[in-house]
Amino acid sequence: MKFLSNCFKGIAIGSGAILPGISSGVFCVIFGIYEKLLDSILNFFRDVRKNFKFLFPIMVGIGLGIILFGNILNYCLYQFPIQTKSIFIGLILGSIPTLIKEVNGKEKWKPFNLIFFFVALLLGIGCIFLESSLQVQTLENINFLYLVLGGFVMSIGIVVPGVSSTIILMLLGIYSVYLNAISSLYFPILLPIGIGVISGGLCFMKLTKYLLEHFYAPTFYSIIGFTVGSIFVLLPSFSSNIDIILGVLSCLLRLLY
Repeated sequence: MKFLSNCFKGIAIGSGAILPGISSGVFCVIFGIYEKLLDSILNFFRDVRKNFKFLFPIMVGIGLGIILFGNILNYCLYQFPIQTKSIFIGLILGSIPTLIKEVNGKEKWKPFNLIFFFVALLLGIGCIFLESSLQVQTLENINFLYLVLGGFVMSIGIVVPGVSSTIILMLLGIYSVYLNAISSLYFPILLPIGIGVISGGLCFMKLTKYLLEHFYAPTFYSIIGFTVGSIFVLLPSFSSNIDIILGVLSCLLRLLY
């Protein structure tokens, strides 16, 4: 049962890597595995058996999320945008009290930490407006090293909650190339991007881990700020009570999880 649960979490995380405006890191925060995921990857060889048992189903899920279920979620967002977004918003809002309780349980609450929350919140909202104003352009004659660089920078959106990978790929002009490569499993494109994502992911995870170890409360409040900021890209125009009910139920389910 635990395997299936972690596999489902991995599917959501993988889907977040290809859906516009949705960050993989947000799903990690929603499911309460963000710090544990960092520890398991960065300290993998300290306890190979334990970390492999935790990471394997998540990695399987991430692969399925990118290749298969990303299209399903994309379909839901297109056909049932209000209902799907309501569920996402409920999950995010439901995770916030748990996150605040967790950070305040490790360090005494200080009003100063709210500065980091609001700065991250404003940065997250700013990225949303920037992404909505961008036009998807495709560069020609993209070489191997540029794709590696694209994957390296893209990993910021995977590691940092609330920072969408799609905005990074749009700025680099390889978003369309990336989506086409995923849909057709075109490895000459996916391989260099994957190399960049892995190397960049390790670098940014080490940086995040360092910040959590030395500046835990400010870093975690920044993560919460980015996570809350991601709600603004999902805000729908609620057209019925059912949409509101779905959001509230998702929030309650996350609080009870």
